[in-house]
Amino acid sequence: MMDYDPNDIDVKISELLVATSDEADPELPSAVPEVLRLIRSKLNMDVAFVSEFTDGRRTFKAVDSAPGFTPHLEAGMSDPLEESWCQRVVEGRLPEEIRDAAPYVASGQAPNPGFPIGTHLSTPVRLADGTVYGTLCCFSRGVKAEADADLLRRTANVLAAKLSAGRG
Repeated sequence: MMDYDPNDIDVKISELLVATSDEADPELPSAVPEVLRLIRSKLNMDVAFVSEFTDGRRTFKAVDSAPGFTPHLEAGMSDPLEESWCQRVVEGRLPEEIRDAAPYVASGQAPNPGFPIGTHLSTPVRLADGTVYGTLCCFSRGVKAEADADLLRRTANVLAAKLSAGRG
């Protein structure tokens, strides 16, 4: 009898991230877009992405968006880190799990992205040496009653281990 469910999302994510090439690769594993699709679908979000923090900027390294989501976000786009929700989460100025983001935007705690954000989940991708690579985030335009930031945290830990191994 198996002691794990191969259909469990954590198992699928781990297999995708860990089973990718044995070669040390300091960049994101090629399976990350598929992992983002799984997370976005499982959490019923509009967008899931991995960002990297470098030179005072947040750069989208991989993005998965629901069909028809606008504005269009894609890998390679970047913006000033200080203007991002991601930086505020890493610094503790915003929580990792925000069920309804509207009050945060209205009060100025979160920058107005120019489109509505209902539920926002974000967690740091922290490498083995303690440095922050960036974040793993997802959000929806509507408020979601069921949002699992723990799934993001677990995935970020697996991704961080993979990235750390590539840099070691």
